[in-house]
Amino acid sequence: MESCCRSSMVWVVLFLFLGYGVEVSFSVYLDPQAQDQSSSIVTQVYRTAYHFQPPKNWINDPNGPMYYNGLYHFFYQYNPNAAVWGNIHWAHSVSVDLINWAPLDLALAPTDPFDAYGVWSGSATILPGDGPVILYTGISSENQQVQNVAVPTNLSDPLLRQWTKPDFNPLLAPVNGINSTLFRDPTTAWIAADGRWRIAVGAQIATKGMALLYRSADFVHWEMAASPLYSSSIPSPMWECPDFFPVLLKGREGLDTSANSEEVKHVLKMSLYLKDSDHYILGRYDEEKDIFVPDNATDDYQKWSRYDYGKFYASKTFFDPKKKRRILWGWLNESDSESDSIAKGWAGMQIVPRTIWLDSNGKQLLQWPVEEVNSLRRNEIHLHDLELKPAALYEIKGAKASQADVEVDFELPSLERAQLFDPTWEMDAPGLCSQEDASVQGGIGPFGLLVLASENLEEHTAVFFRIYKDQDQFKVLMCSDQRRSSLRPEIDKQVYGVFLDMDLEKEGKISLRTLIDHSVIENFGGGGRACITARVYPAFFLNASSTHIYMFNNGLESTVVRLKAWDMANARLNLKVEELSVEKQDF
Repeated sequence: MESCCRSSMVWVVLFLFLGYGVEVSFSVYLDPQAQDQSSSIVTQVYRTAYHFQPPKNWINDPNGPMYYNGLYHFFYQYNPNAAVWGNIHWAHSVSVDLINWAPLDLALAPTDPFDAYGVWSGSATILPGDGPVILYTGISSENQQVQNVAVPTNLSDPLLRQWTKPDFNPLLAPVNGINSTLFRDPTTAWIAADGRWRIAVGAQIATKGMALLYRSADFVHWEMAASPLYSSSIPSPMWECPDFFPVLLKGREGLDTSANSEEVKHVLKMSLYLKDSDHYILGRYDEEKDIFVPDNATDDYQKWSRYDYGKFYASKTFFDPKKKRRILWGWLNESDSESDSIAKGWAGMQIVPRTIWLDSNGKQLLQWPVEEVNSLRRNEIHLHDLELKPAALYEIKGAKASQADVEVDFELPSLERAQLFDPTWEMDAPGLCSQEDASVQGGIGPFGLLVLASENLEEHTAVFFRIYKDQDQFKVLMCSDQRRSSLRPEIDKQVYGVFLDMDLEKEGKISLRTLIDHSVIENFGGGGRACITARVYPAFFLNASSTHIYMFNNGLESTVVRLKAWDMANARLNLKVEELSVEKQDF
């Protein structure tokens, strides 16, 4: 795609309406190499306030989340000695509300021949009558990836502080042609109609990614099924961190991982490390054949849906029996350099946990921050029936712009000016977002938010929508553009994009929820139909300059806005166990 609206810098003049009456020029830098390179990222101002992260060092994949005896348990890949990947252990924290956490001692360390070179990703399963067990990948002293089990040392300890690795490990080794370096990340187990447990393990055989299937009657002795749970028929990267779980056809209620009926679909998710992205497909679990049968039998993973179209990887879900919901965790990596991580002493964090369920159309999953996040909201701001005219810029005042929760409905009185859609754009939403960015005027859109913005808008992240007409339907493009987020050219500043699967004529509006937390921006478009998460590092943070949030409309058609925004309080991520007050009676 080519655009005639390009130069090294574009000046877009917008007008600030609704009582302010101030004309604002906002500069959009298109050449990052021309920007100031003097800023340093080594500062605490980029640490988040309510996203999960340890006080220091490296964190990556979420592992083994579960709810057991009144507590949420969260394990994660962790380097206890440095802010870089390596020397991986399982760290462990507990919570009563998924927001405030008490860290415990490390749960798993590389101490045995079957995990001598690291305790890698895995899952937790609660065995009826026997309590929880952990399945995880270890790299053995022979440099093979093998699957191991760990059990609570003292099941009467409600905190499950210590874990034992039985001598009969490993449970599974790479045999029958399995590549010993591409065999990892066992799923949560489920029971089929025959009463035997199943797990899936990620693998790549020859050039094909797959989820291998294993069965066991006692959770100790496992046999590999003749056929994978599901396998790509065309070349694909290794399937890391697979997840397999049921969702109801109707309603938001979550299901135990072993549930299966005519009222249920199944989700198979894989993480593709060459793409740094998580992909899923919907279908049915055929228990008789012990295989997953996708609704849409396409093996092109680029056409599969994604949990998140931004910086997001190695996700893991679990069933929460307390509130009957399925909860999703995901890892957010950094956008700075390894040397920056070493200097600041920390790297990585987790998304805000999300509830996940099947859309009523049966074609996609919906996601929304868990309801407990709302407990952090403070100082609510309301705006009703606010008209964003063409070339409008409106500052959202009254909320702490670096630590906020913003919900906006953009109503579209008319769709007549929607631009025509080119079918060649279908497979490259990020490219379209790059070409037709927030500075390029359209028929309907771009409109949205400018967040973590400096006062002169020299730095900002644009989150916006555009509407296109495609024959007898409308296409909704959702974008998150980080190219102007920081003046530091070495920062990874991506442009993310996705088309929302929604009936715009029927709904008449587009919703956007944005969680802002210093260096994290999580966006939920169309009621959670699509999510885009970004890591950003504005240079102006280092100068103690004020942070701003703006709504804007750079289209030819007005939009009507309803908005709520809140300051967000800090979560408590380093509680003492005795401070876990909600269900303290459990321990």
